[in-house]
Amino acid sequence: MKGKLIWSIFWVLVGVFVVIVGAMAIPAVGELLMGFLFIIISGAVFLSLGVALIFLTVKERVEGALGKVLRFTGASAAGFFVFVLLHNVFYGLGIEISHIVVLSQSMEVLHVVCFCLAIFVCPIGFLVGAVGSIVLVKRRCKMAE
Repeated sequence: MKGKLIWSIFWVLVGVFVVIVGAMAIPAVGELLMGFLFIIISGAVFLSLGVALIFLTVKERVEGALGKVLRFTGASAAGFFVFVLLHNVFYGLGIEISHIVVLSQSMEVLHVVCFCLAIFVCPIGFLVGAVGSIVLVKRRCKMAE
């Protein structure tokens, strides 16, 4: 069955997203799950699934709007972890080179931009991509009937 693995990864990715958001938004779940190990593991899983979704979408040649939306969903998932790491790298560099004003200010701008991308843009992009994927598949199923 063409695309079965893509949809399995897609739904696991949505589930991991729900768990991560739940851990951050619901205090009881957060106390139960939140810890350094959970953050690292969930981030690595989210990144890996996002990369896998992009890879399989390209490999299986999913065309048209669905292919674009699936790649966007994967990129948003992978981008979250990447931008969190870049935020921390730029923040650390900014502290280390605080005596060089121009570079320090540049690192400040970069770490704020990466933070905003990770916290606001990537999750919204993921939601838009996930909902768009579901809508496009439902529409294709109705047209096939």
